Amino acid sequence: MAELLHELIYDSVQTTPDADALVYRDECLGYSALAERVESAAGAFLRMGLARGERVAVYLEKRIETVAALFGASRAGGVFVPVNPILKPEQVAYILRDCNVRILVTSSDRLQLLSGVLGACHDLHAVLVVGAADDLPELPGIGLVSWNDALHASVMPHRAISSDVAAILYTSGSTGKPKGVVLSHLNMVTGARSVSEYLENSARDRILSVLPLSFDYGLSQLTTAFHVGATSVLMNYLLPRDIVKAVEKERITGLAAVPPLWIQLAQLQWQSDLRYFTNSGGAMPRATLDALRSKLPGAKPYLMYGLTEAFRSTYLPPEEVDSRPDSIGRAIPNAEILVVREDGSPCVPGEPGELVHRGALVSLGYWNDPQKTAERFKPVPNRESGLTMQEMAVWSGDTVRFDEEGFLYFIGRRDEMIKTSGYRVSPTEVEEVLYATEMVGEAVALGVPHPVLGQSIVVIAAARQGAALDAEVLLSECKNRLPAYMVPARILIREGSLPRNPNGKIDRKALALELEYSP
Repeated sequence: MAELLHELIYDSVQTTPDADALVYRDECLGYSALAERVESAAGAFLRMGLARGERVAVYLEKRIETVAALFGASRAGGVFVPVNPILKPEQVAYILRDCNVRILVTSSDRLQLLSGVLGACHDLHAVLVVGAADDLPELPGIGLVSWNDALHASVMPHRAISSDVAAILYTSGSTGKPKGVVLSHLNMVTGARSVSEYLENSARDRILSVLPLSFDYGLSQLTTAFHVGATSVLMNYLLPRDIVKAVEKERITGLAAVPPLWIQLAQLQWQSDLRYFTNSGGAMPRATLDALRSKLPGAKPYLMYGLTEAFRSTYLPPEEVDSRPDSIGRAIPNAEILVVREDGSPCVPGEPGELVHRGALVSLGYWNDPQKTAERFKPVPNRESGLTMQEMAVWSGDTVRFDEEGFLYFIGRRDEMIKTSGYRVSPTEVEEVLYATEMVGEAVALGVPHPVLGQSIVVIAAARQGAALDAEVLLSECKNRLPAYMVPARILIREGSLPRNPNGKIDRKALALELEYSP
């Protein structure tokens, strides 16, 4: 059984070597063929001098070489750093500098974009160029090597154990610099086992990889598939309808997305063999969930909650969706979720508290940032006094409550809670009312400074596809459905979709900055 991340692929070679492992466009690799690509990539990194634990960044769209490079770095005994392909050169350069990347894997066109910033990446000594390698820029002190020319059968890889670092995933943010979450082999293999267990994945599944591989939720689509010998289908989609077409063409059985994408997908017509769909990265609006269940009657919905620092924390079993659709469920296998007060003492049912995650999924902290690590990673509360070594947990900063049966309910993120008229208001509660009108496609509730109230509530909303929005009508609906202190002071209507961060979530911080600097 796999202990190291790349062994998920190698284990499937032993059981189903010819089964489809990876599909990209018209190319399909079985598990044996994929393992050969991984082995060759590992050999290339080792021959280029990659030392144990050194970082390999991969700045590519989803394609065969991307997967081979990520898992090849693991096989070589290095650490992979997937860089979101939509990031701009300065953002990429920050990541390369922050975690001292030694080898970069990218394409020639992306390299041209980066040519002006790589000189400041002092630890970078080589770039592997995928695809055409003509007219490459001159980069003093950095060797440029063609991917095809570099591939070799693997030489002896560095020794690794499950507690070694396997990957660094950078969380996005519109303010401040992104943080590199450090994940061990144990973190990632445990996550693959846990998720595949409750999703009931098997080798018969065909999982569509839509989300960025730099996003833990996106990378999970690969690791989960490889753990059970299933097929992962890579997709760089342009429009939501492209996803619907791909699901039908590729006979997809499992699909993961974030709420803004589900909202768009719920408005389309489906013909599919989906066995399940999953949501994480925020609450799925009730109207969206109802629409998806109506259009995909054979697909089981899995509503999940997670954070990059601990991968995945909870899920709601499909059989519970009708009775408690607003719940984020209970702890996933091999994780424990605590709800605690500010002093660390346990909450009682119905009492709001901070979600704390303990177990093998807890990451190793933030790369090169002891201060932020100390803020988020703290000892598990209420442990036995005789235990002299502290076990570290992730303190999420999210406020939740649980009911008498132990099911959890998300209230809000500590830094997003709106404090108005002496009340604490969860943006989600206001947004759910707007979605329930079935007029709104996307909505964000934000708190803005107010001289009397502390904060007033402002909503930014976008219409559903093909519909028109009237702010006064929406405000009237809010007055009918919400207590006075939760009614927005203003509702602003925007054309088109709301801005996204690199992981596809609605960018609340960017919208808050717009409000802050608007007249």
